[in-house]
Amino acid sequence: MTEPEQQSQHDGVDRIIAQWRAVRPDLDASPMGVIGRISRASRLLERGIKENLALHGIEPWEFDVLATLLRAGAPHVLTAGELSSAAMVSSAALTNRIDHLVEKGLVDRAVDPAHRRRVLISLTESGRELANRLVEHHLVGEEGQLTGLTGAERDQLAGLLRRVLVTLGDHVEG
Repeated sequence: MTEPEQQSQHDGVDRIIAQWRAVRPDLDASPMGVIGRISRASRLLERGIKENLALHGIEPWEFDVLATLLRAGAPHVLTAGELSSAAMVSSAALTNRIDHLVEKGLVDRAVDPAHRRRVLISLTESGRELANRLVEHHLVGEEGQLTGLTGAERDQLAGLLRRVLVTLGDHVEG
């Protein structure tokens, strides 16, 4: 589909904005065009990711934990606190997730010998192998979800979304 054809098509957000313009022409509904599309795109992208990972019998949260440990670099070990922070989940939720992954033989849990109050979470060999296969499969799936955009458009969209996220307070130091 060519760019003019894509731009002439309408999505569900266009319908919603048109409805608001009809019943409340005094309101500027244009922010809904951005927020509504980000929200809808998020749901559709998440559904695609979930379906893609399901092909390997993995839930998105399992992939998140495995990928977080993998991208930590060798020896693929994080404290429970570091993993909780990186995965953006509570300690209680992380405990349940780690229990599940330990049962599957994908991660190990151990007390940090240097600080007995800290728990270390590490990838097992099978967890590392699975995480490496999954990340490759995941990136192919994400590439497929973005086929409607050129490389330059993807870069532009990524930059604009980064600005939105930073404005909303999602930024890291360094």
